[in-house]
This record gives sequence, structure tokens and C-alpha cells, in this order.
Amino acid sequence: MNYRLKTSTISRRALSRGLFVLSLGLLCSQVNAADSAESWPSTPVRLVVPYAPGGTTDYAARQVAQKLSEATGKTFIVENKSGASGTIATQDVVRSKPDGSSFLVTDTTYAMLPLSFAKLPWDYEHDLIHVAEIIETPLVLVVPEKSPFKTLADLIEYAKKNPGALNFGSGGPASSTHLAAEMFASEAKVKMSHIPYRGAGAALADVMAGQIDLLVTAAPTAIPPVQGSRVRALAVSGDQRLESLPDVPTFAQAGLPSYQVINWFGLAAPKGTPEPIVEKMNSLVNEVMGDAEMQQLMARQGARHRSVALKPFGEYVQQQVTFWTDVGRRVGIKPE
Repeated sequence: MNYRLKTSTISRRALSRGLFVLSLGLLCSQVNAADSAESWPSTPVRLVVPYAPGGTTDYAARQVAQKLSEATGKTFIVENKSGASGTIATQDVVRSKPDGSSFLVTDTTYAMLPLSFAKLPWDYEHDLIHVAEIIETPLVLVVPEKSPFKTLADLIEYAKKNPGALNFGSGGPASSTHLAAEMFASEAKVKMSHIPYRGAGAALADVMAGQIDLLVTAAPTAIPPVQGSRVRALAVSGDQRLESLPDVPTFAQAGLPSYQVINWFGLAAPKGTPEPIVEKMNSLVNEVMGDAEMQQLMARQGARHRSVALKPFGEYVQQQVTFWTDVGRRVGIKPE
């Protein structure tokens, strides 16, 4: 009996020592994470864009990279890795060391990837941490400058009388420009024909050339050709007109109040990135993009920044995935 008592006592002591060591290890881990966030970034930070230079996603990335570099005195660089609807860049970041040196620049199209691929090469819900929103932009419906349609009502009336006669361009199947136009057709109760391109820039070029009838694209992409009289804007999404396009009505003002689609652009980190670093990046992005001067610049480009905390932004991205997956199924898009 004494032997058993002694063994039990030793076991309790061993357990206590084990728990103490475990607690000490956790405490040290927390201290190290906090220290790493304090010194972060100690090396250049990549913001990986899933597309070629020149689009709205690239524009958003370069704006935030410049501002983060100015605010911290450290180096934030934009790296473009285009191809496979953004999955090449996403895989690159997912496989990167989770130390705060790599972030993926996400956008509305990221939420649509399940519509393009039956199986993605990473865990869609768990392999990335959605960190912060950079900007969000309304959409603009544009037609060729010589188009017979002067108003949104003109276009809708023609489309109803001639189902399938109008065609719209997009940056590719299941892209944001594709589904934004499908949403417009659904809300307007019209049928149109889809012409996919290898990027929204190519589709916009054909609108300017009068080769296709319309395109629904992000405001920063649409504003320059509209101001240059190379295309005509019929409506913008959102609850107010754009500062740079004051004569263009909102969809609600143009007679289609149910169309409220907005594009968003954000940052995501690989799973395992220390929470203090992720929180710090969220705070930095909200600080630099929420600056009054930056907000004025964004307004001229038809964009704005919302300061969203880490958890709510992650929840918003998941809501967007659910929303666009439902839209894709309704319009008959099937993943390959």
C-alpha cells in the first residue's frame, strides 16, 4: 500500500511538472509571437496579385503597398502571378512560410473560384486567413460610345424585346465581370449572350471598338475610358453617384434599385501566420487606407475603404463565397 501511495505521489508530481512545463512553453510561445509582431516586418513583404498588371486588383495592391511602405519604413512589394483564375498565386501564398512575409491580394473573383473548379488544390475554408479589406468599388455598366442606348431603360427595353440579341463581355467564365453581368440580366429579367475574354481589359477594348454591346466592370477600370469618351456609362452600383462620373445615375436612379453588387479587394495570409502579425497587418491597412488624403484619392477613382476588424472581414468573405456560389448555380455555371 505504501508503494502504491508513493507511486501515486510521484505520478502527481510528474503531472504537475509536466503541466508547469507545458504552461511555460505556451507562455514563451505567446511572448515570442508578440515579439515577432513587434519586430515585423524584418524582411520585405510580398503582396501577391493573382492577375497581370493593370487591372483594379493590381491597382489596389500597389496603392496599399506604397502606403504600408511609407508608414512603416519597411519594404512591401507587389508580385504578379497570373494564371488559372488566380489559383497559381493562391497556391504560392498557401505554401509560403507563415511568418508574415507573404500575403495574397484577394478580390470578388476569389469568392467565385468554387464555381470554376470542382476541386481546388488547397482547403478553401481553412488554408488562408482573411486579414483586411483594401478597398471596395461600385460597378459601372458601359456600352460603346456610338451605342444607340443612351439610358439603362433603353438597353433593358431592347433586351426584353430581343432576347439573346445583346452580348456582354467578361474577363472569363465565373469571373466577377461575368457574374456581375449575369446578376444584372437576372434583376432586369432579360436574356443576353456571354462572350468570355482572357481578362476584363480585353473585353473593355472590344467595347471601345464597338465589337460587343456592354461590359459591367469595376469603377477604377471604367472611369478613364468614360472620361475619355471612349465608352458610355449607363449606370453605377451603390447608393450614390461617383464623384468622377457625376452625370451617371445609380442603378436605382436608372430604374433598377435591386441591383446592388459591389466589388471588394483584400489581403489574406497563409494558415499558421501568428495572430499578432495578422492583427498588426489589419490595423496598418485600416490606418493607411483610412487616411483622409487616401480616401479622397480613392473617391476620385470610384473606390472607398471600409475599416473592418479581422474576424468580421473573414466572416464577410465567407458570406461572399456563399452568395456568389448561389448566383452561379442559378445561372447554370458548373465547375469543371
